[in-house]
This record gives sequence, structure tokens and C-alpha cells, in this order.
Amino acid sequence: MLNTAGPLMNANKVRVQDTFWNRFTELVRDTVIPYQWQALNDEIPDAEPSHAIRNFRIAAGLEEGEFGGFIFQDSDLAKWLEAVGYSLAATPNPALEEMADDIIDVIGKAQHKNGYINTYFTLKEPGKTWTNLYEAHELYCAGHMMEAAVAYYDATGKRKLLDIVCKFADHIETVFGPQHGQIRGYDGHQQIELALVKLSQATGEERYLKLAQFFIDERGADPNFFIEECKQREGYSYWTGKQEPIPTVQQMAYNQADKPVREQDKAMGHSVRAVYMYTAMADLARLTGDQELLAACRRLWENTTKKQIYITGGIGATHHGEAFTFDYDLPNDTVYAETCASIGLIFFAQRMLLAEAKSDYADVMERALYNNVIGSMSQDGKHYFYVNPLEVWPKASDMNPGRRHVKAVRQKWFGCSCCPPNVARLLSSLNSYVYTSSPAENTIYMHLFIGSEANFTLAAGEVAFTQQSSLPWKGEVRLEFTAAPASAITLALRIPSWSRGQAVLTINNVKTEYETLNGYAMVNRQWMPGDTAQWELALDAQLITAHPQIRVNAGKIAIERGPIVYCLEEVDNGTPLAVVSLDYTKGLTSQFDANFLGGAVIVEAEGLADETTTWEEDTPYRPLTLQSETKKVKLKAVPYYLWGNRGEGEMTVWIRKSMA
Repeated sequence: MLNTAGPLMNANKVRVQDTFWNRFTELVRDTVIPYQWQALNDEIPDAEPSHAIRNFRIAAGLEEGEFGGFIFQDSDLAKWLEAVGYSLAATPNPALEEMADDIIDVIGKAQHKNGYINTYFTLKEPGKTWTNLYEAHELYCAGHMMEAAVAYYDATGKRKLLDIVCKFADHIETVFGPQHGQIRGYDGHQQIELALVKLSQATGEERYLKLAQFFIDERGADPNFFIEECKQREGYSYWTGKQEPIPTVQQMAYNQADKPVREQDKAMGHSVRAVYMYTAMADLARLTGDQELLAACRRLWENTTKKQIYITGGIGATHHGEAFTFDYDLPNDTVYAETCASIGLIFFAQRMLLAEAKSDYADVMERALYNNVIGSMSQDGKHYFYVNPLEVWPKASDMNPGRRHVKAVRQKWFGCSCCPPNVARLLSSLNSYVYTSSPAENTIYMHLFIGSEANFTLAAGEVAFTQQSSLPWKGEVRLEFTAAPASAITLALRIPSWSRGQAVLTINNVKTEYETLNGYAMVNRQWMPGDTAQWELALDAQLITAHPQIRVNAGKIAIERGPIVYCLEEVDNGTPLAVVSLDYTKGLTSQFDANFLGGAVIVEAEGLADETTTWEEDTPYRPLTLQSETKKVKLKAVPYYLWGNRGEGEMTVWIRKSMA
């Protein structure tokens, strides 16, 4: 029996109030959302046009013109609307709400009578809907519009966009299914599956959950589905505009469609598609009690996060198809690590936490959030990385065709701008990721140490507390209860991997012992209003080594401090960074610099640099001499998320190791 009861999480009962994160949420609210609205309206000078708003206005009959942009351009507007919904839930803004209402009216005018919405097929190829699921992202775009509708309805109570997408979902339900005359297939880019789960929970309609289950169950059940579809088009490809060879079953791994999802055990293919699918699988496993599906989620999680993840929380090793490659293949300089992929990994982690609270999921969620995701956006909120490298040589990015996807500076916008609005919607919904609760078990799990006001309804009664956090610069967290039931409840505090198990709990100024379960300190007691809990975590700069099979990092080390990964930049350490090594026998020193890009802890280390001044320009090689060819240097490491905010230059996360 499918279970649609209850919200996905208690997002509306958590309000972020945090010294570190407020500047990001405020930046999104005050700068990013307005800036992205300008971008969607093609109003950013010298930036690639979006076409997204104009496409909808043309499809609605409000303007004349032709479709512009990529086939999935509708999704950029949908993600922007979703971010607006989350932002309005936290901070009402009548002007922004009116702006959103106006564009929702346009979307409604662009909708077909049967419920279908897609500006590409309305304007560019009418009559060819659902004929190129392999490439066309129709269900992907539909899914993003559904997520936007749910977020906007939750924030405002307005049903217009929700009713629009429900009509669309009803149409999709007639097109896809196992019955005669229906398409027994799925989209090339997963997204609708997780969106239908949200739509089901927002509306109480169990059939939307069943439709999500249909798409998950069908994927890979017949690996020839896309192959036969391509044959019907005689191999015509949207991307090349010509006939291409018919793909093989082996190539279906790119879409995670080479075998049924329950048989998959390695992260393969396009990384964003994969983690979006894994997210939906985890949702369905939890809501339906499907243990086989949950087991597949665990296997895929293990492979993704133990063998195919960067230290920054990035996934996807190659720009060829924005894809995973194979275990331990994690190049630093030709990396892809798309921002959307890390965001999808955060979605997956969150859903696994809802299914089973284990600190490993939260550790990865935190790693991706503090490094890859916020590092993709500049501190002004107006420039973005699509690719998140761990090593940059600007000249190679400009002149080496194999590295041109790696940018040394953030861009104003992209023709394919899936990442910027994805960052906006994630940071606007940050309150959704801090806690989960198990009402029947009277347990509240704290996954992230982010200052917040939280309210929960448990079987025992209402619980409310405030969290004050000094992270990521200090390991001090303080809770104060403002409401508590008359019986005992359990507070589960995550013991982060970076603390190496060193965590001290003090309740009402008395040091308290605790039991651990799945990486959480479990504290069961009857709390009273006014009770305080102090959670002190060891937070020191540490040198990190990579698994021996990660060959590009052999002989190298990285620096971490708490959840933050560090890097060297040319502006602090000179060039080339490749000749620098860090003396691992000496200690690291950390100091907070209030003037460094809004304030951050800077880490310094002793190191060596290869001698470069005696080399002649026309001598590429020379014999190694017995004389010292190195000099001592002081290395300065800065948080990875802040790199590239002080001009163009080299950057590296992994540093050669040496000893004096």
C-alpha cells in the first residue's frame, strides 16, 4: 500500500538564523533572485541570453517570435519560481509575489487544452510531443514545473500553478502507462519521478505517487525502449540536427536505463540524471516500504560516495556527457563536478536520512553544501561556475581544447543555465536540510549545525528550540528549549566525521554521557523549557590523504578544517602552484581573518617550492643536481568556496607533500 501521508519534511517549521548562512540566504533573496529574473528576461549585458521568459510569452500568444535556447529552457524558469516559493515562505515580499503571479498567468496561457506545457514543442515542433523522450527533456521540464508549483503553493496558499501542473500530470498519466495505447517508457533525463512524489504529498493524490513508481519501475526493464524510439526517428538527433547511429544497449547506461534500477550497483552515466533518480528511488522506498529498492539505494550510495566523489563533494569526473567514469577516476584539472550534480547528491542524502538516519548521509550532504555548492557562486551572487575544478591553470583553460570547459573565473550566465537557479532554490530551502524527525518514535535528528528556530510535532507533543551555531569556524553548538512535552523525547545529535569522534555534550552546564547510534549521540530525557544543551565538537585543521587508487593524488595532501576544504591560490602563493609542496611534518596554524571576503579562517603551513629562477627559457629539461633545488616558503590556504573571488589565477586543492 502506498503511503502519501504527511509532508516530505518539516521545512515550514524551521527558520534559519545563522551568522554564516544568513549572508547566503539574504544574498539569494536580495540579489540572486532579482538578478536571475533579469537573466531570464535577457536583460544582463554581455551575458548569454536565456530566452526562457520570451519563449513562454510567445507560446502564450503575447509576443511574436521563434523559440530560443535549449530544448529544456523551460526548466530554468521553473527552478526560479521554486526558489521564489521558498524565499516567500521565509520572508514575505509582495512585489516578488506579484512578479511570480504574473509569470504564472503567462504559463497558464501557454498551457494546451489537454494540460500539456512545453514551449519548445509548442513553438518549434508542434505535433511531435513525446516522440523524442531520449533527448527532449519533456518530462524533466514537467517535473521542475511541478516542484515549483508545490513550493509556491506551500508558501502562498495560491493554487493556480498547482492546478496547472495537476492538469499536466493528469495528461501525462493518460499518455504513459502499461495499458494498450500508452507509452511504456520514461524520460531521458530523470526529474519527474521525484517531482511526482512532492506533488502527491501536496495534493494527497496517491495516483501521482503511483505514476512516479511506474517511471522508476519501467526504467531499464526494457533496455531497448530508447533504441526503438530512435529507430522510429531513423536516428535523427536534436543535438546534431542529423541522423546518427542507433544507440546500443550498452549506451543506455548513460541514462541509467541499461538494466532495471533494482539491479544497479554502480553510479554510471550522466551524474545529474543519476542522483535525481536515486532521490526518487529513496523517496519511493521509504513511502512504499520497498526493501529491494532501498537496498539498491544503499548500494548506489556506497559506490557514489566511497569511490566516485571528490573531496569537495563534487561528482561526475568527465565533461564528455557530464558523467561518471569508473571507480577512483577523479582527475582534478579536467574534472566536471557540475553544480547541479552536487545539489542532486544533497537531495539523495536528504531522502536517505528520511529513510534511515545515518550520519554518513549527513556528512556527505554537509561536504557538498559547504564546498561545491556555495563555491559555485561568487560572493556578489551574480557570477557562477558550472564546472567546479580542484585545479586550475588559466592558460590551459583558454588554450587547451580538453580543458576549455574548466573556467578560471565565474560566468555571468550560461546558455545552459541549469546550475544558477538550482543553487538559488537549494539555498532558499536550506531550512529543509537541518533536521528530520520521527514523530512516532519521539525523536528529532540534528543533521546540520546551522543556527535556527525549530518546531516539531511528535507523538509526545510539541517541541521547540533554538540552535546557535559557531560553525564552520568554531565547533560550538548550543540548543535552548522553548517548548517541550511532559514525557521524554530523544534528541539525536550528529557526530560529524571531521570531529574524529571527539564530541562533548553538556546539559544545563553538566557534562553528560550519551549513547551513539549510527553516528548520532542519542539523548533521551524529559526536556523542560529553558533547558540548554551544549555540543562541543573538535574542529582543527587536518591534512587529508587520498585512497591509493585515486592515482592523480598520489604523493599529495589536502587541507580540511571542519566541513571546509581548503585550497591554494596564485594570489597568495605565487605561480606555478605545481612546484609547491607542503611539509607534512610541521603543524598547521589557523586564524580567523574578519576582513577576508566577509570573514573566514585562513590556514597557514610550512612548505617548499622548487627553484625556478635559474632555469633558462629554452631549456625544458636538465640533469638533477645534488645541490638543493628547493626553497622554504610559507603557504596560505583559503576556503575552497571562496576561491576565484580575487581575480583570475591558478588554484589547487591537492598539494604535493614533502618533509624538511
